[in-house]
Amino acid sequence: MITMLGSPRRCCDGLTRRETLQAGALALLQGFHLPTLLQAEETRKSHDRPGKAKSVILLYLLGGAATQDMVDMKPGAPAETRGEFKPISTNVPGIQICEHLPRMAQWMHKVAIVRSLNHKAGCHNCLPSYTGYEVPPPDQHPRDTDPPSMGSVCEFLNQHPGSFPAYVYMPCWLGWGQVFRRAGPYAGFLGKRYDPLTTECTPFGDAKASAPKAGYPCIVRGEPYLPNSVLSGDLTIDRLNTRRSLVQQVDDQLRHAESQTAISSFDRIQHRAFDLLTSSRMRAAFDLKSEDPRLLERYGRTLFGHSTLIARRLVEAGVRFVNVTWDLFWDRIQIDYDAWDTHTRNFAILRENKLPHFDQTYSALLEDLDLRGLLNETLVVVMSEMGRTPKINGNAGRDHWTYCYSMFFAGGGIRGGTVYGASDAQAAFVKDKPVSTADICATIYECLGIDPDLPVLDHSGRPHPIANGGRALREILG
Repeated sequence: MITMLGSPRRCCDGLTRRETLQAGALALLQGFHLPTLLQAEETRKSHDRPGKAKSVILLYLLGGAATQDMVDMKPGAPAETRGEFKPISTNVPGIQICEHLPRMAQWMHKVAIVRSLNHKAGCHNCLPSYTGYEVPPPDQHPRDTDPPSMGSVCEFLNQHPGSFPAYVYMPCWLGWGQVFRRAGPYAGFLGKRYDPLTTECTPFGDAKASAPKAGYPCIVRGEPYLPNSVLSGDLTIDRLNTRRSLVQQVDDQLRHAESQTAISSFDRIQHRAFDLLTSSRMRAAFDLKSEDPRLLERYGRTLFGHSTLIARRLVEAGVRFVNVTWDLFWDRIQIDYDAWDTHTRNFAILRENKLPHFDQTYSALLEDLDLRGLLNETLVVVMSEMGRTPKINGNAGRDHWTYCYSMFFAGGGIRGGTVYGASDAQAAFVKDKPVSTADICATIYECLGIDPDLPVLDHSGRPHPIANGGRALREILG
């Protein structure tokens, strides 16, 4: 048996991380035959094409943001649909957004808004937005037959893994706050070795805040941290390197009998485990104690703000795809019942909690990237898994809606100051230029210089285009 290093702490399914890695390594060896692996390797070598973005930062607003109250305002709609907010002008003539996003308004020259996104794959289904796959699933749990996420494809194409992975997911696995792991951000049929490096967090609310309940969220504080990144008391770097040497000796013996390509199926997991423990650069990227307090204030001292600042540090260090999710925290720890799922008090939650903090962090990220000369090579994406109903319900909230909603891009590869598509007079249905989640994925791949039609192989060896048939929105590409 190949023994993998890992924490002895047990996961929610009762397995230790070490046992999981052992099982995963064996499964990887058994689950792929050599011709499939060789074909996949050739696929990786032929993906390159011109692209302006070196990295992606995806800001994911879990719950379904009410984008008609953010970037697709309808001031002429009836009162029961238009809502309480007023539009304001941006620094691009003719483009207006919500009055509670004044800082974002000053960056509209770098932003492209898509106002005609839609899908029919079910509410709170995150798989379409991460993969472009719009077939309704039987449930929302991840499966090893799912298509791979964009970040996992970036990890798959990373032929020279170093101390940093190509794909990092923060601040916790998707749905952690609900104790419900949601499909979407994972590698699916590519194999778990291409899953993201996912951080952990210990969120908390303000001590003086009143007890949270539905419609009355706290501001979520905290910061993400690396899992299993501390050596046990009696284990030094030298001893760890000795263990690495022993494992490599075993691997060398296996390579005499097995293909180098096949054995690499668990090499990546081994190297990640060692790198987390030994890489000072990786740990430094997550150490906010050394950061200028003024920059921390600029991003906002929230879990979302801290995670986004670390995302900037990671792309600066060369990580290709970084995800920051604004998750909800309730079943596990009662801080924020709603996140962006505003069935109750939609306007109060957005006005008092969500929009001011999003506006602060988003504008800080664009400004920080710009000052460091990174904005033109970093694609910043903001989206949710769905939108919200045009009609306001009896609790002053908006319910689930997938038939038309918005998202927006900024930075690398994007022609700023643009709007693509249009919703109807009540932001209910698409009026012009419908956009699928696959089109969004294809646009992201295009900006990265990855062919959206690049085929990847499932367990049976069948090829699947990574963007699931999507086409890039070339009208907003710079």
